[in-house]
Amino acid sequence: MKYPRAVALSSGEPPDTTPEPRPEGYNPSAFVPFAVTVDIVLMTVVERSLKVLLIQRGHPPYEGAWALPGGFVQPDEDLDSAAARELLEETGIGHERSRLLQIGSYGDPDRDPRMRVVTVAYGAIVARLSDVPRGGGDAAHAELMPVADVQGDRLPLAFDHRRIVDDAVDRLRADLETTSIAHRFCPPEFTIRELREVYEAIWQTELDSGNFQRKVTQRKGFITPTDRRVPPGDKGGRPATLWTAGEPEGAE
Repeated sequence: MKYPRAVALSSGEPPDTTPEPRPEGYNPSAFVPFAVTVDIVLMTVVERSLKVLLIQRGHPPYEGAWALPGGFVQPDEDLDSAAARELLEETGIGHERSRLLQIGSYGDPDRDPRMRVVTVAYGAIVARLSDVPRGGGDAAHAELMPVADVQGDRLPLAFDHRRIVDDAVDRLRADLETTSIAHRFCPPEFTIRELREVYEAIWQTELDSGNFQRKVTQRKGFITPTDRRVPPGDKGGRPATLWTAGEPEGAE
């Protein structure tokens, strides 16, 4: 039949995933070649500040400039594998510490001076990334930088990476309203104050502690109390309850 895959799907059988041969007469050199890269926006909250992981480029173009970790997709790997590999090579952070999610693609013709390059951007979150990542691969150095410095033009980035960071932060702030993505910035057990500081760092605004506690504890299944407490600090007060993440995250 002309469309065996469509028939298989409609009959409840698994689709045929055998790769199709190249069509006879097809000439790939008839099209202008271009490259595909991946870039990773890895964010964390440290010392009540939303920070993004940047690398200092070790080679042209933009040698010495700050940029997002990333690089070219190899012929034998898919996008997710390329993103995980580049993050590990350039920062030493493995996929077990962060979950990579696609946030968009960027293909302006002049975004890269070397050739036509389309990049696929990924977002990642690591809870309390306090250890300084190492540079490696094409990265001379890696460092956590305040998002406010990037968005405030105090820290220019290579290529169109400022736009990618802006898009990632906008999406994060929107997701904070409707999902439990804030949990991923926290350790497995956290206090209400620590959770509130995540929201304050991402939204860049101070929240009323009483109102915040009431909202998050009254939201069914959002967080779950443990029987453990944190001793009061130097200023005294009552021991703080430790909580864990409740319901699975929504759309991200």
